[in-house]
Amino acid sequence: MEKDIFFTPEGLEKIENEIEFLKTVRRKEVAERIKVALGYGDLSENSEYDEAKNEQAQVEERIVKLENMVRNAVVIESDDLNTEIVNIGSTVSVKDLNTDKESTYTIVGSAESSPLEGKISNESPVGSKLIGKKIGDVIDIEVPKGTITLEVMNISL
Repeated sequence: MEKDIFFTPEGLEKIENEIEFLKTVRRKEVAERIKVALGYGDLSENSEYDEAKNEQAQVEERIVKLENMVRNAVVIESDDLNTEIVNIGSTVSVKDLNTDKESTYTIVGSAESSPLEGKISNESPVGSKLIGKKIGDVIDIEVPKGTITLEVMNISL
């Protein structure tokens, strides 16, 4: 049994758009490259053909992977959330009590995490410890560099 994959509505839409792009644009581009490469003759020494076939396999593999994600998608709607408790879809402001640095994270499913955009996975060390917390809660989290102590300052949608 495959596990549920949590998405915000925006995250699911992004995946669905990528599937559509891969099916309608990339498949045609790769098929055209294969067709051109076939025109070069002898397939045993045709690196363009081999490269295009490998790219075709990668595109098809990505489509299957994304379709499986959509099939197992659980969409977290903002109507299902509140600002009392951190959950997937919540935006959380925290203060590192060791450095007094404040950070803001949006908790998302692992498939749409992007730390550079402030989107952290509910399965990450920080994300998993924040789930279920309330404003004012203080938590110690083991991270690769050691232990950090965070205080939940604000929860928004």
